[in-house]
Amino acid sequence: MVDHGHGQGRRQNGEDRPVGYCLEMSTGDMRGVVRLLTAVERTREQERMFTIVRERCEKTDARLREQGVHLDVSVSRALEELVEGTPPSRELCPAYSYAFREVVAPHFSDTTDLGVWQRPSWFYALDSELARHGVPSEVLPAAFLFSGPPLRLPHPGDSMPQIGVLPAQRAVVLAEAYERVLDRLDREFTETAGRFAELMRFEAQEWATARRLGRNDDTIFFWFS
Repeated sequence: MVDHGHGQGRRQNGEDRPVGYCLEMSTGDMRGVVRLLTAVERTREQERMFTIVRERCEKTDARLREQGVHLDVSVSRALEELVEGTPPSRELCPAYSYAFREVVAPHFSDTTDLGVWQRPSWFYALDSELARHGVPSEVLPAAFLFSGPPLRLPHPGDSMPQIGVLPAQRAVVLAEAYERVLDRLDREFTETAGRFAELMRFEAQEWATARRLGRNDDTIFFWFS
C-alpha cells in the first residue's frame, strides 16, 4: 500500500520499522474458537489446543513486558478467566482481546499482513467514500474491521487492539461492490479498496473450495494493533 499520509504508516529515518497500527487478517472456523472457550469438559483435541493457546498467551505476556507494556491483568490470566467463565478481573483491559486472538490463531490460517496505518480512523473516511457510491453498509470497512469478537469481552479500554470479523459468505459481495466503484473513488482510497476487493475475491474462492471439501471456514478475522 502507498502511504498517502492518511492510511499506511511511514517509516522513520530510513529504518524498516512501521510507525502506526498493524492490520492483519486470517480465515477459519470460529465455532472451534467458541467451543474451546465455552466447553464444560474439553475433549483430548481441545486439551491439546488449549496447551498451544496457553503457551501463546505466555509468549504474548513476555513480548508485552519487553515492550514496556504493563497490563492490569496478564494475557495468561485473561485466558483462564475466559475459559473458566468467571467474571473478568477488569471490565476495561486489552488482555482479554489479546487472549482471544491467541485462541483464534491456531484455529485459523496464517495471517495476511494488510499494512500499517497511522490512524485507524482513516477507514471511516473510506467508509463514507464507498457509501457515497452505493456500497452496502454490511461490507463497508468499519462494519468488519471494528465489529468486535463474536462473544462479549471486556473492552480493551484504549482504541487498540481492535477485533473485527466478516462472514466468509459476504466476501464475494464485498469484492463485487468494491470492484464496481473502484474507478470512481477518490485517488486517496483507490489502492486500499482495490486491495480489499482482490483479497475478498480470493477468500470467496477459498470459502467455496472449503465447503466442497466439507470444511466450514466461515469467518474472516481482522486484528488491528
